[in-house]
Amino acid sequence: MSMNSSRPFLLRALYEWILENNCTPYIVVNAYAQDVQVPQDYVKDGQIILNISPVAVHALHMGNDAVEFNGRFAGIPTPVYVPVSAVMGIYARENGQGMVFDTEKPSPVPPVPPKPPASLSSVKTSEPDKKTRGRASLRVVK
Repeated sequence: MSMNSSRPFLLRALYEWILENNCTPYIVVNAYAQDVQVPQDYVKDGQIILNISPVAVHALHMGNDAVEFNGRFAGIPTPVYVPVSAVMGIYARENGQGMVFDTEKPSPVPPVPPKPPASLSSVKTSEPDKKTRGRASLRVVK
């Protein structure tokens, strides 16, 4: 028997848990996922981190299909629409406690970044070790 995704239910439960513990809920969003509507000026590395606390957003609706709200970015009122499948995680700003979600559907390929200047192209980057490759991760943003 096929079941609906548990992600929207976990997302709502963790949101309530974070608020109940007097913390600020943030969601990490794949900004390149299909149907995501977020201000692109704030997207970094294909992701955007959104404060979804009651004092930061207006008309928050966390349904089974999407998270929707009106927010302000640089003082400009902006409607935000995030399909639940694009939510990569939810956590409390104050202590980082929360949850990272597995990818449900393959995400579209992000735009190709511009090539670095020739002086930087010779810099080698280390390859992630086998334990962390392919895993989602959260990082604290201050």
